[in-house]
Amino acid sequence: MSSYFHYRGNQFYAEQVPLADIAAQFGTPCYVYSRAALEDGFGQFTKALQGREPLICYAVKANSNLAILNVFARLGAGFDIVSGGELQRVLAAGGDARKVVFSGVGKSAVEMLMALEAGILCFNVESDAELERLNEVAGSIGKIAPVSLRVNPDVDAKTHPYISTGLKQSKFGVPYNEAVTLYRKARDLPHLRITGIDCHIGSQLTETGPFIAAAEKILLLIDALTAEGIPLEHIDLGGGLGICYNNETPPAIADYVAALLGTLRGRSEKLILEPGRALVGNAGVLLTRVEYLKPGEEKNFAIVDAAMNDLMRPALYDAFHEILPVERKVKTAPLPTPPPLAGEGAIEQRGKQAIREADARKSNSSIYEVVGPVCETGDFIGHARNLSITPQSLLAVLSAGAYGMSMSSNYNTRPRAAEVMVDGNAMHLVRERETVQQLYAGEKLIS
Repeated sequence: MSSYFHYRGNQFYAEQVPLADIAAQFGTPCYVYSRAALEDGFGQFTKALQGREPLICYAVKANSNLAILNVFARLGAGFDIVSGGELQRVLAAGGDARKVVFSGVGKSAVEMLMALEAGILCFNVESDAELERLNEVAGSIGKIAPVSLRVNPDVDAKTHPYISTGLKQSKFGVPYNEAVTLYRKARDLPHLRITGIDCHIGSQLTETGPFIAAAEKILLLIDALTAEGIPLEHIDLGGGLGICYNNETPPAIADYVAALLGTLRGRSEKLILEPGRALVGNAGVLLTRVEYLKPGEEKNFAIVDAAMNDLMRPALYDAFHEILPVERKVKTAPLPTPPPLAGEGAIEQRGKQAIREADARKSNSSIYEVVGPVCETGDFIGHARNLSITPQSLLAVLSAGAYGMSMSSNYNTRPRAAEVMVDGNAMHLVRERETVQQLYAGEKLIS
């Protein structure tokens, strides 16, 4: 858990703002980000890389909210994009196209044109066919496309198979043993200019070993290219540094960078890194409210208003996110017996009192499956969580800043959540909650 999210007494805060205040003003489900946490993470990278003049390209797919992109742009970040839509977001947020690298296996001709017109730093090309298409597209508008090849080093990232990208069977990158041949081809294509080499082996890596193994193989390849008369301007070693969701012990940013720099052994090529999760993962939480407590013979369910459409990672990867109460329960004396109620509204008051008493009786800690309202058995936020909660309790789902909102959907016609950024003692709505009407505004009936 980031230090920028913490308890003060029994209340959970984002920086200097109680999360309960955010829920009261903006509702739930709601993503909450800490600006200080974003700036701190980026600052750790820049400090560790002092003297190298690197380019830190934030991986936009981790979280593409314009406010987050703008925070990084102001800090001097570049951006790693994987679609034309992400390029448009970066430009709308004030990012510099000259600091953009374009990755991804399926770039369309339209996306290539958009990036060429914007003047991006480099295309990370991932196949022979893409080389040929990019050459044709650049030639059609009289431009020269800057390229690097994303090379697949066949290194096991030791992470979830869905987010491991550096093995032979992966769809990503060009095979290691074919890279020199493809670099020769790129050199001979008239509308391409070779600028670098790229390697990215996966996400949520918690050891430096796979990073170092991949970097060493890339350096051998660079030496082979130099012998071929193909000099490179930059080395892009990707991203993938993990964070702590549960009991993981990923290396600190400074240690990760130091290991990479040690491997580079003073090489003069410009270094590019593409951190995503490491910058935003622990800079955000998902706020959700308990709708119902449903006891069962084998499991107790806490049904909350967030669902798999809001946070896909648990359903997709069986991923763990810590879940904490926004207000920690404290033991209190039994509820006093209220005075007799009489007069107008007495029945309504008795009803409310009965609900309060029933909720109080349910406040003892229990083991819950924390689940959402979506009609899928796979719709869960967390398994077997020990929580002291009642209906209407607020919960904070931690480490939700990366691949939370960016992977959310409208499944079950559920509007996507609001997003709020906290800056000290101020809270800013950085994305309005969607409405159902917005979801079907582009649909048409037929006669």
